[in-house]
Amino acid sequence: MFRFFENLVDPYAPYPEADTPPRTLWAFLWSYCGPFRSVFAVTAILSVLVASLDVALIWYVGRVVDLLSSGDPGAVLAAHGLEFAGAAFVILVLRPIIAGADMALLHNTILTNFGTLIRWRAHRHVLRQPVGWFENDFAGRIANRIMQTPPAAGDAVFQTFDAMAFAVTTVIGSFAMLAGADLRLTLPLILWLLAYLALLRWTVRRAGPASKASSDARSAITGRVVDSYTNIHSVKLFAHHDREIGYAKDAIETARRTFQKEMRIITSMDVMLTVLNGLLIVGVTGWAMALWHGGQATVGVVAAAAALVLRLNNLTYWIMWATTGLVQALGTVAEGMETIAQPIALTDRPAAPPLALREGRIEIDALTHHYGRGSGGLDRLTLSIAPGEKVGIVGRSGAGKSTLVKLILRFYDPEEGRILIDGQDIVQVSQDSLRAKIGMVQQDSSLLHRSVRDNILYGRPDATEAEMIAAARRAEAHDFILTLKDPEGRSGYDAQVGERGVKLSGGQRQRVALARVILKDAPILVLDEATSALDSEVEAAIQDTLYGVMEGKTVIAIAHRLSTIARMDRIVVIEAGRIAEEGSHADLLAAGGLYARFWDHQSGGFIGTDLDERAAE
Repeated sequence: MFRFFENLVDPYAPYPEADTPPRTLWAFLWSYCGPFRSVFAVTAILSVLVASLDVALIWYVGRVVDLLSSGDPGAVLAAHGLEFAGAAFVILVLRPIIAGADMALLHNTILTNFGTLIRWRAHRHVLRQPVGWFENDFAGRIANRIMQTPPAAGDAVFQTFDAMAFAVTTVIGSFAMLAGADLRLTLPLILWLLAYLALLRWTVRRAGPASKASSDARSAITGRVVDSYTNIHSVKLFAHHDREIGYAKDAIETARRTFQKEMRIITSMDVMLTVLNGLLIVGVTGWAMALWHGGQATVGVVAAAAALVLRLNNLTYWIMWATTGLVQALGTVAEGMETIAQPIALTDRPAAPPLALREGRIEIDALTHHYGRGSGGLDRLTLSIAPGEKVGIVGRSGAGKSTLVKLILRFYDPEEGRILIDGQDIVQVSQDSLRAKIGMVQQDSSLLHRSVRDNILYGRPDATEAEMIAAARRAEAHDFILTLKDPEGRSGYDAQVGERGVKLSGGQRQRVALARVILKDAPILVLDEATSALDSEVEAAIQDTLYGVMEGKTVIAIAHRLSTIARMDRIVVIEAGRIAEEGSHADLLAAGGLYARFWDHQSGGFIGTDLDERAAE
């Protein structure tokens, strides 16, 4: 039975992805409701039926009291025994079936699948954002919003059906029942309902913003704490334990103050509701007793009225809490929307074709990109790289080298100019096809918190075990991999490398990253200080391997250690976002320009970040 309800909706079913999700709360939630709309309709009907049966039972208690007071017990049972049996059947069989189906839809269909659907689609949406989008936020805060928004949305739906539908049906049913006994009994109920709705409005208007503020504060805590944990080496290295505690405490204290404000609203609501419910109990029950005293109402009416208002007394606390919970959940969803509902900042063109790479020629035409700042980055840079050519890129820090690589990978779109690969503007082809044709090794190659095998196979998931090991051997990684063992007892290629690969040394991490790129075997190769984390002996071996890997590929290699690119076909020197000079290593040394001064001023093989021009003269 459970499996039937659990499988009514597939949260992973295909759906049309939107680059620009709805930005208003209800439109945002509605966009996720498509697969659930028929389920919601049935659940609403069942919730109304359950609430109607509860009110009917209260009415029937009054009828039973009147029937039992009307004469001899034997005569009452003889006259109404079949009716009592029918009522028992409704209570024992029909009511559990309806309530069970209602709860199964709520718990097993909606709660388990609705949040899953939102989390799945939200994660897919966020992963489509460009690199720059992630660089502008805390990874912890993004993850926290992905995690807390789906259950909040599920709670909002649950409260809508379990509380709101139930509440509306109960109030309407109560009014009908009291009006049926004596229309005057509805007056206290009407006055109470007006006051209750006013209190509800007061609570909702304050609880919503308060809940969103609390949710924002919780996300800020998560962002700060995760930032400390992710950079624990820096925290320990600089002995800033107390500083990080204070940094987190500021966010924790802000969360405490915002939560205090939220709880003040809840406490005030609770006290005012208790007073209102007291007036309802005294008003309805007292009026019913007055009618009974005047011979205008039966004992059953008094009993049913008393039972009804006591039921409403308990129900109103639940409804108020449910409504507050609904508003709090919606506040959490609204806070999550600040991340989840952001439009994709860098998209493929409609029906963008895959990159058709034939030779690997790269043409960079008047490329300008300043990250929106008006300075820094690249300034009208033009460069042509022939198929199979190996080009080294050098320059001071901030000259624009990394910007060039990011634009070639289309992590950003250029502000001006264009990049062509085999005559195709890269902004016109699909991003995935572009990056599938480019292999890259970065200076800081972080690894996935998975096994060594998973990390290497990330380059080409369909590779065989033998191909993976061959790539590791070429990267001088196989021997040290066999010595690895994690705390769970997994060893060799099955050993886990830790978050960002922290369980490995910098050199080991770099060699695994190299193995991954070697396995990918892309026709264009980008190296950003690919051997900087290696010791001299391993670097010498890796350099020979890299030059072997470069064969037949178009290569762009960024380097501060100039010895690593001296054998390149051409070296391009970038200064202030433009090409200052280019040529072979020997030609540039002979020219006596920037490159020659870089070479002369290297210390340990690296370009200084602040070259002393006067010392070169």
